[in-house]
Parts: sequence; C-alpha cells; structure tokens
Amino acid sequence: MKFAVWPSMNDPWAETLAIARHAEATGWDGVYYADHFMPNDADVSAPVGECWTTLAALAAAVPRIRIGPLVTGNTYRHPAVLAKMAATVDIISGGRLVLGLGAGWQENEHRAYGIEFSTVGGRLSRLEEACHVITSLFANRRTTFAGRYYQLTDAPLEPKPVQSPVPLLIGGGGEQRTLRIAARYANEWNAWGTPEVLARKGQILDRYCEELGRDPRTIRRSAQALLVMTDDRSLIERVRASGRPVLGGTGPELRALVEQYAEAGVNELIIPGFTIGRTLDEKLATLDRFNEEVITRVSRE
Repeated sequence: MKFAVWPSMNDPWAETLAIARHAEATGWDGVYYADHFMPNDADVSAPVGECWTTLAALAAAVPRIRIGPLVTGNTYRHPAVLAKMAATVDIISGGRLVLGLGAGWQENEHRAYGIEFSTVGGRLSRLEEACHVITSLFANRRTTFAGRYYQLTDAPLEPKPVQSPVPLLIGGGGEQRTLRIAARYANEWNAWGTPEVLARKGQILDRYCEELGRDPRTIRRSAQALLVMTDDRSLIERVRASGRPVLGGTGPELRALVEQYAEAGVNELIIPGFTIGRTLDEKLATLDRFNEEVITRVSRE
C-alpha cells in the first residue's frame, strides 16, 4: 500500500508547497492536486489554484514523490495540448508524473468560463477519444486521428516524456462506460469509495479487462477518503454526512480500515487535505500522526 496527500486547491501556494515538501521528507509516496477553476458552491469567491502550473512548480521544487492531477477535467483542454503539458511536467519531474484524467463534472465552471458542458454521454465519448489521442502521441512519432470530437493530422509530440508510458490514471466509478474506458486505456484507476464499493467496482473493472484480453493486475487501484483522526463518534458522523467516504477513528481503528482497503484491491490510499486541520501546523501534525500511528505500523505489520 502506498500513501499520498492531496492538498486543498484553496490553500495558498506557499502552504501547498510546504505540505508537499513535508510529505516528501517524511516518507509519503505522492502528492495530488485538483483540477478546477472555481468552487462548486453558491459562493464562488474563494481562491482556487490552477492545477497544471502548480504541478509544474511542484515537479521542480519537490523531489522523489509522484505528482499528478486528481483528476484533470478532459473538457478543459484539448487532449493534444494536455499531452504536451503532461510530457513537459514529466520531464521537469524526472519521470514522476501520474496523468489523472476524467470526463469532467463541475457544471458551474463550464458555464462561467464558456466551456461546453455537453451531456454525460458526450463527455464520456470525448474522454474515450482523448485517451486514444494522448496515448498515441506519447507512443508514436506522429499521430493522425479522425474522431467525432478531436482530429489530428500527422501531429508530433517532442520531446517525449521520460516515462514510457506516463501512467494514465482514469478517475471515476461509472460502471457502464468509465470502467470500460479504464479497462482499455488506464494504467491506474481511481475513485472515491468505501472498501465494499471499491471491491465491487474493482470486480466489474476486472471483467471488462478480461473481455479485452487484458490482465486486470496491470491496472493499479487508488482511492481517497476524508480523514478524521478522533474518538469523537459524533464528529465522524458529521463528516460522513457530507456523502463522502470517511477514514474515521483512532489509530488502531484506522489501521483496520486501511487493511480493508488493501483487501479490496486498493494499492494507494490518498488523504485529502479538506478535513485534517485549518492551519498549516494543524495539517502537518495530522499527517505526521497518521504516518506514525497508521502508515508505519501497517507497513511493519
């Protein structure tokens, strides 16, 4: 099991950098960043960092650990442009990028910025074409593609990324199309979920892989859940009321939950920064406590 941190996109850059550097120095495996332009709230005035410029800065400033978007909205950038950006960030990082990609879902920012939102089916069809375009540009000297949504003619991508291939992480748990796309194109798959949900969806992904003649073990699995390190049951339930999966409890209880994620096939557990503290000191202290009481003991056991 690997462990990664996911700083909030509302944090100022200096705090994001401090969290990433602290995670690297204390043995965490990765750092992720959300790809949004504005909050998904009635009040959209809160500051939001831009994902790919932040990733490029982290690639240069933070050694060793993997970095990536969780996940890039495919609707926001033409996939050929995204492939070029990703190749450059992979080069800057020395080969540590994970290219997280999803269909896009946050309607308010599409409307505000004049980006076509389409339907769920339309966004998923674009995602499937984008996966083909990106993987072809990474692998081939030239790419020609005549899709419904994207067209390329003898398109180059140079310089190539350091990794071959750059891990393509498909984010989302849709059982009819997203998991099929992941089975065909993904090196990694990510979703929110409890161990029970992830185990069931993982079995569906496995079946799609088998239909394609692909070994399901070639796709790594990652997940995230809101961390609440406490013995206050009422607080855990209040966080759970958000509708998101929760890692809640004391150190021993959290270790047991992590083991359940591992048994569900999860290779990497990602800790969002949303519930781990208000100040930078509080956030770092929570990460250190989770590291000491959970990560190191799970690794030893």
